[in-house]
Amino acid sequence: MNTKQPDAARTRSGAFLAAIIMLGLAACSETSQETEAAAQGTNYPMAGAAIGGDFALTDAAGDIITDDSLKGRWRLIYFGYTFCPDVCPVDAERMGRAYRLVEQAALAAAGNLVPIFISVDPERDTPEIAGEFAANFHPKMLGLSGSPDAVQQAVDAYRIYASKADAREDGFYLVDHSAYIYLMDADGKPVNIYARDVSPEDMAKDIERWMTS
Repeated sequence: MNTKQPDAARTRSGAFLAAIIMLGLAACSETSQETEAAAQGTNYPMAGAAIGGDFALTDAAGDIITDDSLKGRWRLIYFGYTFCPDVCPVDAERMGRAYRLVEQAALAAAGNLVPIFISVDPERDTPEIAGEFAANFHPKMLGLSGSPDAVQQAVDAYRIYASKADAREDGFYLVDHSAYIYLMDADGKPVNIYARDVSPEDMAKDIERWMTS
C-alpha cells in the first residue's frame, strides 16, 4: 500500500510537526490552537501558534521595518547570517526560488508577498551587509539587521534558537540557529513553516494555496 501523503498535505503536516518538536510549541495546546483558529476564521496549519510579533529592524536603505509596517503584506521570513558557510545560502536560495515560482504562477499574489532575511549575527551583519546578501537571492528580498537588542526582540518573537559558538584564534565564529522558513499572512499571523526537506516547488504551491484561498 502506498502511504505517501500528497505533496501539499506532506508539506503542511511535516512542517507543523517540525515546528512543534523543534520550536517548543507544546505550550500552545491543541485546544487553544483550535480556539484561536476558529476566532481567526482560518484553517492555517500554524493557527494559534505563538510565533510572530513586534520587532524593529533596519534595511539596507536605513529604513526601519516593523511588524506594523508590513501589515497588509504576506511574508516569507528566514533567520540566518551572512557568514554562514553552508546552510543559510542554501535556504535563502530556496526561499528566493519559491518566490520566483509564485511570481510566475500567481503574479497578483506575488505582489503582496515579501521575502525577508533576518540576521541573527548583528555583530558582523550590518543592515547593508544583510541587504546585499539577501539581494543575491532575489532583488525583492529584504535583508534586515539592527542592534543586538533589536535582533533579539525578533528572535524571541519568532521563537528562534540562535547561539554563538566560541570564536577561533582569528576571531571567526559560527552561529548555531533554527533553519526554517516562515509563511506569515497579511496580519502577521503564522500560516505555515517550511523545513529543509520542503522543495521550492512544494513551498510555492503551498504559498499560492493559502494566499489565494
